[in-house]
Amino acid sequence: MNIKTYNAVSEKGLDYLSERGYQINGDEAPDGILLRSQDLHHETIPDSVKAVVRAGAGFNNIPVSELSKRGIPVFNTPGGNANAVKELTVAALIMAARPIISAINFANETRGGDVSLRTERNKGSYRGTELYQKTLGVIGLGNVGSKVANIALSLGMDVIGYDPGLNANTAWRIDRHVHHAASVDEVLAAADYVTVHIPYTKANHHFIDAKKLAQLKPNAALINFSRSGIVDDEEAVKALDDKKLRLFITDFSSEPLLDNDRVIITPHIGGSTVEAEDTSALMAAKQMDDFLTSGNIVNSVNYPDINEPFLTPYRIGILHENVPNMLGQISQVFGKQDLNIEELSNRAVGDYAYTLVALNQLPADHRQAIVSDIKGIGHVLNVEIYHNPDADKAE
Repeated sequence: MNIKTYNAVSEKGLDYLSERGYQINGDEAPDGILLRSQDLHHETIPDSVKAVVRAGAGFNNIPVSELSKRGIPVFNTPGGNANAVKELTVAALIMAARPIISAINFANETRGGDVSLRTERNKGSYRGTELYQKTLGVIGLGNVGSKVANIALSLGMDVIGYDPGLNANTAWRIDRHVHHAASVDEVLAAADYVTVHIPYTKANHHFIDAKKLAQLKPNAALINFSRSGIVDDEEAVKALDDKKLRLFITDFSSEPLLDNDRVIITPHIGGSTVEAEDTSALMAAKQMDDFLTSGNIVNSVNYPDINEPFLTPYRIGILHENVPNMLGQISQVFGKQDLNIEELSNRAVGDYAYTLVALNQLPADHRQAIVSDIKGIGHVLNVEIYHNPDADKAE
């Protein structure tokens, strides 16, 4: 199979695929696409593509809605760059407390006489505050937010967090000393520093808007290393100009933020470490390989996850819309071909569902008819056959 790549994907991921017999950017039509930040919205995605995997957490550079309708799972790698983003967020917190950048610029620009003495005389102009015993508000307690919350405790900060999707798995990652807020409003009102770690979705567009900015303390600092568009940048600048916000640090540049002394912009480097790129690329490669060879879906953003051991010689993966009576119609196809279903897994999320059927037998002369009949069922979007040559039972 052939995998098309965009961007400079880490060799850790590419080597993993090559060792398993995949071609990387070969001449054949691609079976999968592996990318980082390339914008696919204006790219032609061939019909041969069965999966798109992003080596990173965000996926707003991928036309998820269009691919969902075509029965193509889109994957991301949540947590792959979490440590890198956590560490940069800590750096942002320190920059928000201490005027490090302006102090460095002053020291570098000082000329003539005793530089050390002149710098010492002006140290008062660069007096900051300590993070110790200040309150950090963390909005979003997933892979990154939970790490930020925990490390802030070790800095002696009081931490208050909010996550509407908080579940048992997430809760296990969070130190018991992190106060769980009942609402975003509670976080904004209490915090000296606010850091946002939520995914960008339509619902989260301008999540931090004028109304939420007005709830912050006037001396608060806001940090966004999550995604562009989560903070309304124009409203953030207004809050800064009206002295209702002290500082805004973001990893995402936009026109309203430029040339503002109280805005610090980094050029989207949150996950830009060697370790994070290696980890994300390897995760992406493993997820791609697992889906293309066994039908398992792990970390899909548009189809439900199904991750089952591949113990039978064959599987058929069916990506379809989430409508009634799909399982009955699918089962009838196998009954018509006199084939026994060994195991059937079905899950749905939103408008889409995935059914994975395990078979001990799938005669070659039946395969085309089965695929054709399943594709003929209304609301079926894609069908794939998987063969496990290592299964104990022969065809």
